[in-house]
Amino acid sequence: MSSILDQPLILGQNLSLDPLPQQAPTATSPTILIIGGGVTGLITAWVLLDRGYHVTVLASRWASFTDEQRLTSQIAGALWEYPPAVCGQHTDAISLSNSKRWCMVAYDIWDEIASDPSRAALSGVQMKTSNFFFPCPLEEDSKQLLKMREIENSGVRGFNRAPSLIQKQGIDPRYGAVDAYEHLAPIIDTDRSMEWLMVLVQSKGAKFVTETIHGDLYDQEDELRARFGADVIVNATGLAGQELAGDKTCFPLRGALIRIINDGTDFPKVESALAITADAAHDHEIVFIVPRNDNILLLGGIAQPHEWSLDLTLASPEIQRMRARCEAFLPGLEFARTDPTYPLAQ
Repeated sequence: MSSILDQPLILGQNLSLDPLPQQAPTATSPTILIIGGGVTGLITAWVLLDRGYHVTVLASRWASFTDEQRLTSQIAGALWEYPPAVCGQHTDAISLSNSKRWCMVAYDIWDEIASDPSRAALSGVQMKTSNFFFPCPLEEDSKQLLKMREIENSGVRGFNRAPSLIQKQGIDPRYGAVDAYEHLAPIIDTDRSMEWLMVLVQSKGAKFVTETIHGDLYDQEDELRARFGADVIVNATGLAGQELAGDKTCFPLRGALIRIINDGTDFPKVESALAITADAAHDHEIVFIVPRNDNILLLGGIAQPHEWSLDLTLASPEIQRMRARCEAFLPGLEFARTDPTYPLAQ
């Protein structure tokens, strides 16, 4: 007999936006301890709560909305992408296959959330056109051609391949883009979304505990399960998995995004995502231009493996180069003002 956790995740059937859990837990329902309060931990909590589990989420930090360093879940580009994504490539076929399946589950759920204006405003989710550009005809790049065909047949809305998008979106022809396609994709204001997720899972009954755990979880399993009355522990800590899972293959991938004012004053307001992906860039670097919300535009990006420190500034050479190539790609950005409250997210 299949488990309820094997059932496809469908909003309105086994996942609910209501403040109460879709299936109320009982006194004998299992308790799950989730370690990690980022987007992975919170969405895992949401899914489990709606299936009748008791859930405790433990994290050393939570989403914050100041000028201090924010969670990775608040900083990431939050443009829905069909794998492999803009910032990197997959080296494991199983991982890539799972990511393709999971991303389509996410697409349908975010699309449904964005279809209602009030829900979209609360969650920070919008469906916007995403444009992907290529330095050669797609027929000359077998991997990108296959990816495009998979996207075309995946069920995404608004797919359209047209080199004319280069001119339509105002891309400088001297940059070297010669082919392009577009489709509708969720774009998420992650600050708003993380706040919404925290409220949602707490309203469904999740308990939040602020605590930092050190050392391998395996060595602490009995103590943690006893202390929190947990039947199962879920590790949703991301990079901290190097310590908590004893996984020495886990390493940081440092990224950075410049946040600029996108109100139409300094340059024509950018309403669509514009990107050249890492695996399609060839001799170019990543271009990542994404409207985060109605007022902020993200410029990126970089992906630096094994870089632990968050000491980049707007004056750092890789950040200046990142901004320069975005400006060369989309004329007008050279006049942009940075967000005065949070100019560089890393």
